[in-house]
Amino acid sequence: MRQRTVVMYVEIGCFVSCLCGWVLNCSTLATEYWIVSESASVVLAAGDYYSNLWMDCVADTAGVSDCKYYPSMLDLPVFLHVCRALAVVSVIFGFWGAVLALIGMKCTKIGGSELVNARITFAAALTYMASGFSGMIVYSWWGDKTRSEFVDPYFLELKFELGAALFIGWGGSCLLICGSAVLGYFSGRESFPKRFNKQPRRPPTYMTARTRRTYMLPGSSRHTTVIIPASHQSYIESRASRVSGVRRGTQESQSSRSVRPILPPIDSAV
Repeated sequence: MRQRTVVMYVEIGCFVSCLCGWVLNCSTLATEYWIVSESASVVLAAGDYYSNLWMDCVADTAGVSDCKYYPSMLDLPVFLHVCRALAVVSVIFGFWGAVLALIGMKCTKIGGSELVNARITFAAALTYMASGFSGMIVYSWWGDKTRSEFVDPYFLELKFELGAALFIGWGGSCLLICGSAVLGYFSGRESFPKRFNKQPRRPPTYMTARTRRTYMLPGSSRHTTVIIPASHQSYIESRASRVSGVRRGTQESQSSRSVRPILPPIDSAV
């Protein structure tokens, strides 16, 4: 009972961690500051440029910002399409992970038996982990592209730096991955007890089967080999010789008793 209570509190903590990570990843989709750049070569023309998955924005010194969505979806690079897809997949996996976790956790008591609840929780952990890795790929790929363009001396266009949304996404993805890993470990121990609780092997005995096929034979037709240590061999031989000697003596005594003396025939004439 105490172990079940500890596991229940661990599941609650992992669920809260994964839920917070999923909320942070969702917030990055609506944040414009994925990459930022400041142009201050001329005071009157100074401004901030920033963009995200959906639009490019610019803000002047007066605080007035103007955003413009990407004009054509088919004209966008493959990099942007893949990042959009992975970001949406991360949000969807996080949502279904929350649904499965609420059904399978011990504190909700919505599922069926303990085994069924553990397997549902294990599925929720895998879903949360897929969400975390999808988000981590998006933010890491975007950050690596921005860094490579910034340090490239032959890149003549406007250079950007890492925005706040990438750091928020990294933190949310780490929460998802860590929480799902711990949740998967504890739920996996209950879902697959035979793999985690291995029984110790039995010590070898003197009686062993000759082949593996003999295990499939009936009990009367199995051939076994008895291995007797050398120390007991002499004892068994001496005992067998004594038993055979005793038996031979008893048989001779019995045969001598059973034989009657043969008397000569009595002459009828006498």
